[in-house]
Parts: sequence; structure tokens; C-alpha cells
Amino acid sequence: MRTVLLALLLLTTLTPSAQAAGITEVTGFGTNPGNLRMFRYVPDDLPAGRPVVVALHGCTQDAAGYGTASGWVALADRYRFSVLLPQQQTTNNANKCFSWFQTADTTRGQGEAASIAQMVTKMAAGPAYVTGLSAGGAMTSVMLATYPESFRGGGIVAGLPHGCAASIIDAYTCMNPGKNLTPQQWGDKVRAASPYTGPRPPVTIWHGTADYTVATANQRELVDQWTNALGTDTTPDTTDTVAGYPHSTYRAPSGTPAVETYTLTTMGHGQPVDPGTGPKQCGTATAYVLDVNICAAWYLAHGWGLDA
Repeated sequence: MRTVLLALLLLTTLTPSAQAAGITEVTGFGTNPGNLRMFRYVPDDLPAGRPVVVALHGCTQDAAGYGTASGWVALADRYRFSVLLPQQQTTNNANKCFSWFQTADTTRGQGEAASIAQMVTKMAAGPAYVTGLSAGGAMTSVMLATYPESFRGGGIVAGLPHGCAASIIDAYTCMNPGKNLTPQQWGDKVRAASPYTGPRPPVTIWHGTADYTVATANQRELVDQWTNALGTDTTPDTTDTVAGYPHSTYRAPSGTPAVETYTLTTMGHGQPVDPGTGPKQCGTATAYVLDVNICAAWYLAHGWGLDA
């Protein structure tokens, strides 16, 4: 019952379940210790070595529905990259939430985190990036912490810091009101998640100010975690507005962006999209995929250079 309640609190709506054309399931991608399913979208005649975006759905969603509604599948056609779409199963979680709150699934080499890493390897593509919504956003934090060497960048949408919870009960506090740890404490959780000591991928954080499911305080805690892990401080180096929304950049000592935030004023819990045919538009509005005149997928793709 607690699993069901958590799922309903975190994201309680269905997105389109029909698979978009060309989204196919892949089996035999590894030992799959997390018992996940693997779907992918590869545009026709895609050259070898093109990037791959890992897009992680929220609770009750499916891989194809999220990949399509968020805009990632259309952007893959536009800019010529592939999309990896892991999918949770009801045998793991009644409402198909990725298990961001269970240590057995958030530890390097174990559970769901290891299954997703095996999928990335199976894609055998070029540079990889990871993003996700809600429970998928929390799992994005997990992947950036546990397999940092596998990714060039991350995008956390309405998500939570890595290591915030170790049980379903603990997850409630993480979601709302959120846990208030120091940057050092949050950063230590990232450093403890992997033996990797090289450069870490930059992180972009999206959150609505009217999100009462995953409290906006989690955006602040994510900034604390990832600025510390990436070796910078919690004071933004630049602030401006993008599409009318506050945007902040925290730069690494080298001067490159380490962490960025997009604060969606008055937006609730969901994935920001901007349906239309304009150059910066993408996505399809549905429940918890919200038309707020800015498409997070496009800005992430642009920031990662996928439109070059």
C-alpha cells in the first residue's frame, strides 16, 4: 500500500501508451539485475557514433509515451541522435516508478541502476546524456552519481538529490518538504557512489515553483549537491531569464557551466513543453507534461550541442 501511495504522490497520471513509430523493444541487453525493459528510438540511416539520450519516465508512465510527449523522439529525428527509453515494470513497482528510494537499486553494479547502465552499453552509440521526470528525474541523479563516466551531461526535471532516501517511508520526507543537508553532505553522497575521480558531467535542473508533489526545495538541494560534486559553490555566476523564466548558471573553476537551473514560475509538477513547429518548440501537452511555453528537451539538447 505504501508503494502505491508513494507512486500516486510522485506522479499519478498516465501519458499516452501507444508506441510512437519506430520505438522498438530490445531484449538480451545484459544480466538486467533490475528487471527493467529496454526500448529505443533510432532514426532511419543514423550514422554510427551519433549521441544517445537516455530518457527516464515518471510513475505510471511508459517509455514510449514519455519519449514522445516530452519531445525527445521528434528532436532525435530533427537533430539525428538516438533515444534510449528504459521502462519500469509493475512487478517491481505497482505504478511503474523507478526505485530511486531503494538502496538495492541505486548502488553501482546493482539493481535498476546497473540495468540502465547495461542498456547504455548495449546501444553502442556515441556520447550519452541522461534525463528524466519526477521518479525518472530522481533516477537521473542516481545514474549521474553511480555511473558518471558513462554520461556527458544530465537533466533533472522535478527530481530529487541522489541518496536522499533509502526506503519508501523515507521518500515521503524527501519529496515534501525535502531534506536540508549541507552541500558537503550532499556532495559526499555522490562521491561515495562511484570510484570514479575524473571530470563529472554538468547538470541542468528544472523545477516548477508550484510543484507540491516534489517540493521546490529539492531544486535548492540539487544545486547544493551538484555544485559541491562538481567543485564549485552555490552562488550563481550569471542570472538571466529564458523564455521569461529565471535561469542561473554556476560555473566550474575552468569557467565552463557546471550546474544550471531553470525555475518555472507558477508551474506545477511535470515536464515543461512548448508544442509547435518553431525552432525551439517541441513536445505534446498532456497530464504532467505541461505546456508552459518552454520545452525542456530542446534546451537540454541545445545545451549539450546535439543541434550542432
